[in-house]
Order: sequence, then structure tokens, then C-alpha cells
Amino acid sequence: METIGSPALWLGFASIVVVMLAIDLFVVGGGKEHRVSFKEAAIWSVIWITLTLAFAGGLWFYLDGTLGREVANTKSLEFITGYLIEKALAVDNVFVWLLLFGYFSVPAALQKRVLLYGVLGAIVMRTIMIFAGAWLITQFHWILYLFGAFLLLTGVKMYWFADEQPDLENNKLLLWLRRHMKVSKTFDGHNFFTWQNGVRYATPLFLALVLVEISDLIFAVDSIPAIFAITTDPFIVLTSNIFAILGLRAMYFLLAGVADRFSLLKYGLAVVLMFIGVKMLLIDLYKIPVGFSLAVVAVIIGVSVWASLRKEARERQSG
Repeated sequence: METIGSPALWLGFASIVVVMLAIDLFVVGGGKEHRVSFKEAAIWSVIWITLTLAFAGGLWFYLDGTLGREVANTKSLEFITGYLIEKALAVDNVFVWLLLFGYFSVPAALQKRVLLYGVLGAIVMRTIMIFAGAWLITQFHWILYLFGAFLLLTGVKMYWFADEQPDLENNKLLLWLRRHMKVSKTFDGHNFFTWQNGVRYATPLFLALVLVEISDLIFAVDSIPAIFAITTDPFIVLTSNIFAILGLRAMYFLLAGVADRFSLLKYGLAVVLMFIGVKMLLIDLYKIPVGFSLAVVAVIIGVSVWASLRKEARERQSG
């Protein structure tokens, strides 16, 4: 499997991830009850984006000095494109998390704790999936066509059912958990489990965590093949994915109060998936330039956000 990932690059990336998670967990208090304000979410969003761009710049300088300017330009652009795609597709996670937290009535002060462990689980799951996917592609090139067809069909399905909401009351996993576990009706602070009359119960917070993890697994099945359409280098795929995930909680709290204003964004995300699916299906006939892909994705997301805000403004005026 071809990759630019030298031991120095892997070590540098791993160090950044560990340090930032440690700061979040032990300094900021991500593992405790904490209500995230809009201002705090905005500050952390800027921090994550700045850190991502700094990593891209550091990657460019390292590759420029070791492998040459052409490789540095190509890989840095792949990283930024992969990050943008993952960040855009992750917006769908935000809508689902809002639905889950509303369904379980998770207090705002406890949501950050759930998402912290959700992110840790997502890092492990996606790392495994990315290396498995990279290995499969090196062994079976034709699997790229399966990924492309899957993304195209997923995009069409997402577009068609964009306005439908998941039926949590009849969610099979939730029903199974409630049949096989004792679940308390109330929260016990930030605890995932509690004791009542000497019996151990799972709290609603634990059920919310399980569904957050499952939702990320489902979205990863879409987003990881999408980045493989940009590059098959596992270092670029993993780093762009992880940086997008690390900033996802901040984006959630930033958008939590205004998510309903972006009613057309899901249609834009569906078109992005369809475009990437087509790009992957054409990979051996015509390789769409990475820079063009970046521009297309940025335009699609920008137009869908603009159209959403225009629609909301018209509805507010008519109402």
C-alpha cells in the first residue's frame, strides 16, 4: 500500500491527537458535566480549523523538503479536499445527534460527555475501517467501482428521503437494548450506569451514547469511501478524517441552535455523494482533478447553505 506516511509523520499526527484529546479531557473538562456556550463552541471551531490548516502547512513543508514540490502540492490538496468532504458529510451527524439528544431529553450539560466518548469510539472505528479499506483497494482494484456505485445510490436515497426523520420509537437496536438491559427512567448525573436497590441499571445517557456510536459507524460507511475517491493513501485518508472528527463536537454545539435554518443542506450533501460516486466510477476512464473536486464540493455546500437561508428568510417574511 503506497503512502507518504513516514514514521515521523505518523508520530507527529498521533502526538497532536493525543495532546488535544488530553487538553479536552483534563483541562477543559470534556468528561464532566459542562454546558457548552455558543462562544466556546465558536472558539474551539476556530482552534480546530486553525490546527487543521497548520497541519496541512506543516505537511506541505515536510513533503516539499523530502519528496519535492509536486508531491507536496498534490498531497496537501488531497488532505484539504478530504477534510472538506468529511466535514461536509459530518453535518448529517449533527442533525442525527440533535434528534437523539431530544428524544432522550439529554440535558445540555451532559451532551459534551456523550460526544467525547463518541469521538473516541469513532477514532478507533474509522482507523480500523480506513486501513481495511486501503488494504482491500490494493488487493482488489475493482472494489473502487463498488464504492462508487454505493455512494451514487446512497446519494440518490439521501436526496429522495431528505425530509424523513428516523423512527426512534421502533428502532430495532434500541428495542433490543431495552429488552436485554435494565434501563433507568432518570439520569444519574454524568454516569452511564447507576445502582437502584442494589441492582445495576443503564441510564438513558448510555443508550444515547450507543446510538451516537452506531450513527457514526453508519455515516463512516458513506464518508470513508468518499475520501478514497480523492486519494487511496491511508495517511491522507486517516488524517483528514480524524481532524474532521475532532472538530465535530464544536461544530455540533455551534450549529445546535440554528440547525433548522439549513433545511436544504441535506440535499446538497446528497449531491456531493452522487458527484463523488460518479468520480469514483470514472476513475479508470477519466481522473477528475482533485482541485476541481474541491471546488465542486465547496460550491455545492455553499449553494445549499445560501438556498437554505434564502428559503428561511422568505418563510419568515410570509409568516
